[in-house]
Amino acid sequence: MTPVVRLYWVIALVLMPLSFVWLLSGIDGEAISLQALTESPFILIVFLVLLAWTLIGTYELFLGASNLRRNYPVLANIRYALEYIRPEIQQYFIANNIEEKPFSRERRNLIYRRAKGASDTLPFGTEQEIMGDGYRSLAHSMKVAQVSEEHVRVTFGGPACKKPYSASRLNISAMSFGSLSSTAIAALNRGAALGNFAHNTGEGGISQYHLQHGGDIIWQIGTGYFGCRNNDGSFDDDAFTKRVAVDVVKMIEIKLSQGAKPSHGGVLPGVKVTEEIAQIRLVEIGKTVHSPAVHPEFDTPKGLLEFVQRLRALSGGKPVGFKLCLGRKVEFMAIVKAMLETKILPDFITIDGAEGGTGAAPVEFSNRLGTPCTEATYYIHQVLKGAGLRPQIKLISAGQTATGFDMLEKIIVGADAVNAARSMMIALGCVQAKACNSNKCPTGIATQNPSRARAVDVEEKSQRVCNFHSATVEAFLQLCGAMGFDNPDDLMPSELFSRYEGVIKNFDQLYEPLSENQLFSESIPDSYRHDWQLASAERY
Repeated sequence: MTPVVRLYWVIALVLMPLSFVWLLSGIDGEAISLQALTESPFILIVFLVLLAWTLIGTYELFLGASNLRRNYPVLANIRYALEYIRPEIQQYFIANNIEEKPFSRERRNLIYRRAKGASDTLPFGTEQEIMGDGYRSLAHSMKVAQVSEEHVRVTFGGPACKKPYSASRLNISAMSFGSLSSTAIAALNRGAALGNFAHNTGEGGISQYHLQHGGDIIWQIGTGYFGCRNNDGSFDDDAFTKRVAVDVVKMIEIKLSQGAKPSHGGVLPGVKVTEEIAQIRLVEIGKTVHSPAVHPEFDTPKGLLEFVQRLRALSGGKPVGFKLCLGRKVEFMAIVKAMLETKILPDFITIDGAEGGTGAAPVEFSNRLGTPCTEATYYIHQVLKGAGLRPQIKLISAGQTATGFDMLEKIIVGADAVNAARSMMIALGCVQAKACNSNKCPTGIATQNPSRARAVDVEEKSQRVCNFHSATVEAFLQLCGAMGFDNPDDLMPSELFSRYEGVIKNFDQLYEPLSENQLFSESIPDSYRHDWQLASAERY
């Protein structure tokens, strides 16, 4: 018997009855009444505390599911209470400005300040370990340039595209209505409209909240084909044609995989399939919906490109691309070979990083699968260049974009534009409570609880999203100018440096580059040769 259990029995069998006698004697023999008890509050409080200890302890001692509670009745709850608020204690009192994950306090504070239009300068020098391994940096130029207006945006649309789209260099990454609240989606879309940038719907489909403020839309279509599906889960051409005809839908993105959980499907429990969700996603009310890990409409690289061509035709020639988290490199090369054989090219490729995102995911998938965003962007850029396809396909890079430097390092290794999700949530007021998968988001952003969602003021928060976007793009353009470039497209991977074991190397030294059409030559570098030889347009 532990000392706490012995203490419990002393209180339950000795002190609790004595306190009851004390309570009775403390009211001068009067009948027990509310008035009599209020005249002896101290005695009453002692009695109630001991009574609570006895009742709670009895339950935990004999029926408690926790080992600790059985051995330490009542007192063990202090441990669980402290564990419950541990993230907040760590965040507010222990962690320094640069060590929190995934977004440090320094990065979150920068987003908050830019969203509010406040000063974003840093006093008293950097807190970064600039001599540490992995530290990335840029080389500035003595000849500062000004990025010209024509290079601030980028045009999406290859040779087969009839309706090209001029996009911002920074846009809102995929976040579905259902994962985010209606007010959060509305605020993001209004912010996109105010700042003239694009808002990706996520695979949950196009809701009224994506449309009501007129922000440009990138419609993401996942394996569940939400918003364009038949009852059996197959793709519905008519439903797609009807929804894609809306003018604000500027591009279509086929989601192959995402960084948070590559090669993993999803389940939407029937209890969450409300009438509104059912109408948006074209599913049955109250029935559980499964999103498979792969697309039902195709299972080969050629099949993917035929689906791209199909959607481009159904949309009237709008830009169509696909999104993936880079995994087995031979499989991406298989898609490239299919492009070469079929002559069907996507208008863009969105590259998601293994850093994850807003979507909840199994720990093993989130922690151990996929390629980091910057590395994946570099590789895909090089392969497309080596195959002679890079000028015809735009690249979008997504993964932990919070600053102008985050934008620049993705564009410098090959991207044309950048997507951001979590930093846009932080601009809305997210405090990184990490409760996205609980429906108990304290800020009302990642929840479907109406009483919590009402905390998001659409008009105010949309302006903050717009402010953050504008300030971050401006910081990116200033960095380009400081490096001596007046066109971000001229940036090269050799301009980005990383420190490793005390030595600074640029990205072309860390990762082997390819020259134009080099994959068709006899001088393919060893790091690409094996995968290129194995890749087949007929299979992944």
